[in-house]
Amino acid sequence: MAPDAAASPSHRALARRLDGLNIYLVGMMGAGKSAVGRPLAEALGYRFVDADVTLAEAAGRPIAEIFSSDGEEAFRALETSVLNGIASWHSLVVATGGGAVTRPENWGHMRQGVVVWLDAPEAELLRRLAADPTPRPLLLHPDPSARLEALLRERRPLYAQADLTVVQQGGLPAAVARQVLETLPSVLRDPRQAPAAPD
Repeated sequence: MAPDAAASPSHRALARRLDGLNIYLVGMMGAGKSAVGRPLAEALGYRFVDADVTLAEAAGRPIAEIFSSDGEEAFRALETSVLNGIASWHSLVVATGGGAVTRPENWGHMRQGVVVWLDAPEAELLRRLAADPTPRPLLLHPDPSARLEALLRERRPLYAQADLTVVQQGGLPAAVARQVLETLPSVLRDPRQAPAAPD
């Protein structure tokens, strides 16, 4: 995002309206949560946190290794623990893992902030994943496209529970971050009114 965008008065006003509420970015792997989260955090004067990176650091080993040695259930339990810790902080933009929406406990943590679904077409997700040097369990599947399609079928109704959906068509992360900034006010409650003086 351009430096002047980071200092925009409208973004500062939006940050005041958010009043420290965390923003949780959800969506499939390849949706650009980390890439969009950084310029979004910068514009709001927030800190950016990648929940997967935090989890790998806490576990002391890569996510792919946790999946292969301990299984998905163990990974999901760790993920919930990490989100629980993150929820005790404020003024964060959090990039969550693609499957974070599958556990109700995670929604309990994320609902304390604003949940934004970064939606992207299946073909765009596959293109980004193929270009990403990070090892992705999905790409080890014999048919990644079929696996992605099955995951999307399962997860789309869950992602759709987000407070805000931003549909992208392959735009640059800074442009998607601007989309989020422009649409966020539509889901925020008006600033709390001062309580009326007693009669």
